[in-house]
Amino acid sequence: MANLKSLRNRIRSVKNTQQITKAMKMVSAAKLRRSQERAQSARPYSQHIRRMVGALAASMDPQSAPPLLAPAKGKRVELVVFTSDRGLCGSFNSGVIRAVRAKIHSLQESGHVVTITCVGRKGFDVLKRQYGSLVRRSITGMTKGLRFDRVDADLTTKILGDFSKGEFDVCILAFNTFKSALSIELTWKQIIPMTVEVSQGNQGSSPMYEPEEGEVLAELLPHSVSVQLFQALVESDASEQGARMTAMDNAVRNAGDMIRKLNIKYNRTRQAAITTELMEIIGGAESLKG
Repeated sequence: MANLKSLRNRIRSVKNTQQITKAMKMVSAAKLRRSQERAQSARPYSQHIRRMVGALAASMDPQSAPPLLAPAKGKRVELVVFTSDRGLCGSFNSGVIRAVRAKIHSLQESGHVVTITCVGRKGFDVLKRQYGSLVRRSITGMTKGLRFDRVDADLTTKILGDFSKGEFDVCILAFNTFKSALSIELTWKQIIPMTVEVSQGNQGSSPMYEPEEGEVLAELLPHSVSVQLFQALVESDASEQGARMTAMDNAVRNAGDMIRKLNIKYNRTRQAAITTELMEIIGGAESLKG
């Protein structure tokens, strides 16, 4: 009977876990819809800003390009790593961390000096064990509300401040881009110096700017950095919700399979106990007859 009691307790425990994972799946599904809409609506603006910067950069003298566009002169690289603040989201965090470790190793082998900014607690908790001396800062809670002004104040200002002080020459983002609830893609994006693509359709045209290109870029480039950081954050948030929803769905399914197996084992054990008791009763009755 002790074995039956332990099986009942195990079944009850798995059922409770299944209810929790089912609730987490529903919450993630609701958050995913909002996060997906936010990520998709932010993409056109981010692309348009980059095209504007490209058009302005193409129309001005490369020698007078502002620092955010000028080619890097050193080998100091800042990696901004986007992960989640919470776990239970499958391979969402581990995929980014594994790629960042490989990137750091490759950069260090080629003579680069690497520093890290962690956006999200999970990335910081893992990377600090191996690269604690390289971590410049850790920022958490950025996905609560996902406000552009907070990204501008808490992230862009600090990164641009470090760049203006000469603490790094190149800034690269590492984040997951949302494709679907079942598919995310690791993305590397260099934002300092900003890489621009000149549209072929704009070649041959020479628009005039008021004020001049340099003054426009001086205002537009810091805003563009904020836009790219915000885009990375919303993509990472949508990817996190999709990964968590998928992970919780798998957990619900696995819990259901485990409950079925435990019920079968419980019924067999119970039947075996009943059979044993019947055999003992029959054996005792026959001994009384004898």
